[in-house]
Amino acid sequence: MLHAGSLLAAMASYLDARAADGEWRVRMEDLDRPRCISGAADEILRQLESWGMHWDGEVIYQSQRDAHYDLAMQQLQHTGLVYPCSCTRREIASVAHAGVDGPVYPGTCRHGLKSGGQARAWRINTEEIAPVCYTDRIQGLQCQSLPNDVGDFVLKRADGLFAYQLAVVVDDALQGITHIVRGADLLDSTPRQRYLQTLLNYPSPEYAHIPVLVNSAGEKLSKQTQAPAVVAEKNPVPVLWRALGLLGQQPDKTLLDASRDEFWVWAVANWKLSAVSVGRGIQTDDRQYG
Repeated sequence: MLHAGSLLAAMASYLDARAADGEWRVRMEDLDRPRCISGAADEILRQLESWGMHWDGEVIYQSQRDAHYDLAMQQLQHTGLVYPCSCTRREIASVAHAGVDGPVYPGTCRHGLKSGGQARAWRINTEEIAPVCYTDRIQGLQCQSLPNDVGDFVLKRADGLFAYQLAVVVDDALQGITHIVRGADLLDSTPRQRYLQTLLNYPSPEYAHIPVLVNSAGEKLSKQTQAPAVVAEKNPVPVLWRALGLLGQQPDKTLLDASRDEFWVWAVANWKLSAVSVGRGIQTDDRQYG
């Protein structure tokens, strides 16, 4: 079930696309098959429709696209930058320093597997690359040193599944995505994705990262933090109105009396990405969405 944070991210990307007369695409990022719940994808689509957000084109399911990721993996292997890694998470954590997204891989297997080691995962070498910089449409100039802040990241996991960083880059390119609006929890992933786009000769989309909703403890609203579901009941407008306000759009209170379709007409016509606040989080009492 969608929670308030996922609703906010969907609303921001939907409005930005519609305000620019663009297409809004839906992609199910269900790479981690063991964690996927049967029927969840269909329920998400039903919920988006019940909130009044209608997508363009077919829905893409990452779980069905391994052949595309494999071709990209082969292309990256031709660069000589991809290598097998036998390290376990415990081994990495025991010697690595902290980075933006967990322990920074120290390059243990970069020049060959340890004696007796067997390949568990496949990584991409970031050892000698310059800082990756780009301008986010909301958060401004962003620069990251992949060697220092991330390390050689995984492209294919020990369980044989392709990593999100590779899959999302391939799908963005094959779907012709030009603009991405998503939560700031993915801000630190973007340099990795832009690095892969360069190696694969893919164009880089424009990015806009909205602040994520956090609870009173400062935790991102998510399934892991038991964020309550939001459901579009007979009148979804009050929840949509509140979400629009959290995006800095200052909707008039008279909009609370509008129909769902009237709400979206107003929201699209008055959408201003520049009004979205800069920063990584917005604290809110998530119980108001219950």
